[in-house]
Amino acid sequence: MPTGTTDQGDKHVQQPATAADGREQAPPQRRTIRSVLVANRGEIARRVFRTCRELGIATVAVHSDPDGDAPHVREADTAVRLPGAAPADTYLRADLLIAAARAAGADAVHPGYGFLSENAEFAQAVLDAGLTWIGPPPAAIAAMGSKTEAKRLMAAAGVPVLSAPERPGEADLPLLVKAAAGGGGRGMRIVRTLAELPGALAAARTEAAKAFGSDEVFCEPYLPAGRHVEVQLMADGYGTVLALGDRDCSLQRRHQKVIEEAPAPGIADTTRRDLHAAAVAAARAIGYTGAGTAEFLLAPDGRFFFLEMNTRLQVEHPVTECVTGLDLVALQLAVAEGGHLPEQTPPTTGCAIEARLYAEDPDQDWQPQTGPLHLIELPGEPVEFTTRATPTGLRLDSGVGAGSTVTVHYDAMLAKVIAWAPTRPAAARLLADALTRARLHGPRTNRDLLTRALRHPAFLDARLHTGFLDEHAAVLTVPADKDAPLAALAAALADAATRRTELPSGWRNLPSQPQVKRYRTADGAESEVRYRITRDGLQAEGHPDTVLVEAAEDRVVLAVGALRRSYRVARYGPVVHLDSAAGATALTALDRFPDPVLHTEPGALLAPMPGTVVRLGAAVGDRVTAGQPLLWLEAMKMEHRITAPTDGTLTDLLVGPGHQVEPGTLLAVVAETA
Repeated sequence: MPTGTTDQGDKHVQQPATAADGREQAPPQRRTIRSVLVANRGEIARRVFRTCRELGIATVAVHSDPDGDAPHVREADTAVRLPGAAPADTYLRADLLIAAARAAGADAVHPGYGFLSENAEFAQAVLDAGLTWIGPPPAAIAAMGSKTEAKRLMAAAGVPVLSAPERPGEADLPLLVKAAAGGGGRGMRIVRTLAELPGALAAARTEAAKAFGSDEVFCEPYLPAGRHVEVQLMADGYGTVLALGDRDCSLQRRHQKVIEEAPAPGIADTTRRDLHAAAVAAARAIGYTGAGTAEFLLAPDGRFFFLEMNTRLQVEHPVTECVTGLDLVALQLAVAEGGHLPEQTPPTTGCAIEARLYAEDPDQDWQPQTGPLHLIELPGEPVEFTTRATPTGLRLDSGVGAGSTVTVHYDAMLAKVIAWAPTRPAAARLLADALTRARLHGPRTNRDLLTRALRHPAFLDARLHTGFLDEHAAVLTVPADKDAPLAALAAALADAATRRTELPSGWRNLPSQPQVKRYRTADGAESEVRYRITRDGLQAEGHPDTVLVEAAEDRVVLAVGALRRSYRVARYGPVVHLDSAAGATALTALDRFPDPVLHTEPGALLAPMPGTVVRLGAAVGDRVTAGQPLLWLEAMKMEHRITAPTDGTLTDLLVGPGHQVEPGTLLAVVAETA
């Protein structure tokens, strides 16, 4: 476990740079960048803008219609509208992005990550337009664009790769089906039996074609206990290739990273040196320049295998910045201007851990959540996008803020919360505490899962692997509203305080009926609060030992026996958010006498979110079993299964592929077996 200062730096002697085809490259042309358009959105656009401001470079944002008032748009010097909402009509339109750069007078384009960041045709189009491309050469992007071709190149360069069986047999199981042209968990399927293979291949091809424009997939051995370890690379046009430390990104859901850290813990020094050397060899093999990441699968026995090379800045780059003190965006800009990199990597100091805060519900198969974000507030005033340790040790990278709306059009990530400390245990504790005490008012998030994972003994012992979240799901996704009954009482008292007259609300000189309020938790459970405030104090049904210490519109303090609990209260329409040391609770106030409503037909399946039906798994008249997928909805860049609620017969199916649905839309009906 790294503590204090660890010198992982090696001097990298300059070698003539070679292109992906093996030919020696000419030295880069020196230029000065004056204005940068970021062909992206959200927190990565804000991250690039921060460095540009520090360097005196003008900034240009692009935005879709839903992003018209987004933070990255407000912070840019100039903003250009991309008409439409869907990524295919906006951020994935290379012609519109280049036209925007010309219209705004930008002389360089930074692609960020995602969207067109690893699209060789876009990179070439930027160069053909006479603009500076802040990224690797198009040929290097193309060389790594197909995982199958990348593996062939890496094997030729002596980098260890996992062999892909052409005709898998029982001995090759389990297998991982992967899309050749993309990443981020799209087009991936785990296959544990040969009977599953045809369906997995078909599903992966369909998803890959839609996500990446190519239905090419391949199989490789799946290592359930493997770790996802990557090396941050930076290369210039003069032959210098630097390995700027490593990261562990093993904690994943749906093959997408959730918690990352630098340096990767528990790795032998010899293995670390070999990983760095393999990463440098991979970059040299394709004539790489700029920032990139070589990703490896680390087996329990210490062997490692090349997975892919991301030819862009990674989402998790902040942890490397925090332990090295380097500004990776500044280095990208320097390389794009034709500058030299230093010949030696800096030492890494301490440990940095990043948690990705998503608007999603881990208890419901990671279902994404949408809606207004009223408040996102972390304790200790973390510094945004800083590249060095702050006085509090906390960094926040976010593309949203109070007043933002989480929509179905884009990824569900709200923010990246990063903690740095001299030791790994201290960083994990600091990050878990910051997440626990954060005030997050809006859609449900994965905050509770993140804090439990950071405090889990296996995580603290660095017993990491890519199946960590699934293995420990029983303790990581326990119900989060254990404090709901007491929180509901606090919400009722805060509400009463807003209508207080000279006498406390509910106070009577003579005995009377109790005050009654009803609430629904985020899990759908309903609770009723009954209380009186008399001369003898608070009398609350179900809370005989509870004493009211203080009640105000935004703060309620209750004493339960010797325990005093303080709630910070915020109300947004009927929704009440309560934050306390016991955790956060969101309640929806209900009418005491609700109007009669029609009840949903038993067995009816309603759309849990807005989205598009992408495929069906059953037909009307089919016998189905509980949990069997009936259809898949695509929303927020992910596919979500809609499953049968019970054993029975599918009697109605009201949607088909391509149908767009809103929350609450009736999708199907399953008649339960008698």
